[in-house]
Amino acid sequence: MTTPDRAAQPVRPRLLVLRALGLGDLLAGVPALRALRRAHPGHELVLAAPAELAPVAEATGAVDRLLPASAPGRAVPRTLDWTGPPPDIAVDLHGNGPPSHRLLLGLRPLKLLAFAHPELPGIEGPPWYPEEHERDRWCRLLRAYGIDADPGDLLLPRPRTASPAPGAVVLHPGAGSPARCWPVERYAAVAAGLRGRGLRVVVTGGPAEGDLVARLAKQAGLPDTDVFAGGLPFELLSALVADAHAVISGDTGIAHLAVAQGTRSVTLFGPVAPSRWGPPPDPRHRALWYGPEGDPHGRRPDPALLCVTVEDVLRAVGELPADPRP
Repeated sequence: MTTPDRAAQPVRPRLLVLRALGLGDLLAGVPALRALRRAHPGHELVLAAPAELAPVAEATGAVDRLLPASAPGRAVPRTLDWTGPPPDIAVDLHGNGPPSHRLLLGLRPLKLLAFAHPELPGIEGPPWYPEEHERDRWCRLLRAYGIDADPGDLLLPRPRTASPAPGAVVLHPGAGSPARCWPVERYAAVAAGLRGRGLRVVVTGGPAEGDLVARLAKQAGLPDTDVFAGGLPFELLSALVADAHAVISGDTGIAHLAVAQGTRSVTLFGPVAPSRWGPPPDPRHRALWYGPEGDPHGRRPDPALLCVTVEDVLRAVGELPADPRP
């Protein structure tokens, strides 16, 4: 007869959250992640998301471990590298199903939290509303399962790293699709107008946006010291945003990072309305939008986005309130 190991610890229950999307998507999901953390403090909270978002997940204070998972575009991963017993709880923060629901159901979780879908009648979740704001959507999902969630719980702690350009205006011309990319020539004109006001202007871009950043830097006459191409590590990008005078971008991840850091921002919307992805009501954040909605996957800048003018952006920056932070 074997003697039981009195030092052995009970296996910690596990809660798996699927949100295998981009930076802005993860930041929009922070209120829901924190609500899950508060509701299940004894669980190991595992987030299935792209590996490069591990520093972002850590900064939320809600995630114990990141399980690398991704797929091209906004598709659902084909598999999850899950090991050990099934999750005690699985939460679909990726989409309305059925592919994302089925991916999690394949792991045989003891409980699944997800939106209802007619192809999966066994899931008794709340209905999906296409026009709902992204932060509100996931908090409503959790509330339907008895978990209190606050869409305003989205701020990240200030990074420990020093900013490479404190007090600068950050221009970010790229986005996930051409439909959301305002013309480089207009960004260059904004840069000229802001520099004429005595402001330092820097430009950022992701790993695949080197040519776009170089074009903007050349047209704006920016020195190499004010060009941050190639995708800054998250801690450095977060520091740059946190100590910026303002962030100007399209509807993309860095706009959500500005909100998360409490940094003033001007976000240029089109083809998707700010009512679905925009910043919370706050004078520090200006959403420029003319509408109507269009194709978010279009291969050219959306007509609604092109309605936003250089003058609109310069005026919005000038109308931002004084920075309340010390």
